Amino acid sequence: MGCGAGNLARALDDAGFRILAIDPEAPRGRIFRRTTLEELDEAEPYDAAVASYSLHHIANVDAALDKIAGLLTPRGSLVIEEFGWDRVDRRTAEWYGRKQGEPSVESVLEAWRIEHEGLHGYDAMRPAFDAHFAEVFFEWRPYLYRCLERDELEDSEREAIARGKIRAVGFRYVGLRR
Repeated sequence: MGCGAGNLARALDDAGFRILAIDPEAPRGRIFRRTTLEELDEAEPYDAAVASYSLHHIANVDAALDKIAGLLTPRGSLVIEEFGWDRVDRRTAEWYGRKQGEPSVESVLEAWRIEHEGLHGYDAMRPAFDAHFAEVFFEWRPYLYRCLERDELEDSEREAIARGKIRAVGFRYVGLRR
């Protein structure tokens, strides 16, 4: 779900997995379908579902996860790569602002809030995960370097998180269908 340009989907297909990759702007090709999760009409069960930075956009996360669970085999897995925009606090905003040359923490926080308004944060998504899936793996991880489009900052962000200077915003989650 949310396959974007399809790089992961192609890699999984090349590795021999049977795959369906969806996104409203998915590339053309046999493994891709231009659709949303809400409009997906598949009935075939899958062993796993991967949601890559897409669940925060879905209007009703609980209904979406119910649909995902229904598309999975009885012990199917859900793998999520996501971010919790609502976890950005003052110290995290200050770090983020410094990296983009913005000295005002208040302006960073306000711009961040406006940019993510209407999107689900971690606190809104997590109860839906737990209602439909049993967690087998979870980790907080760097994400802000992606927003800045500066891959060279990933290690710096990871170190700041490890030292407790900023909050991790990105996360990975794996759950088994209940």
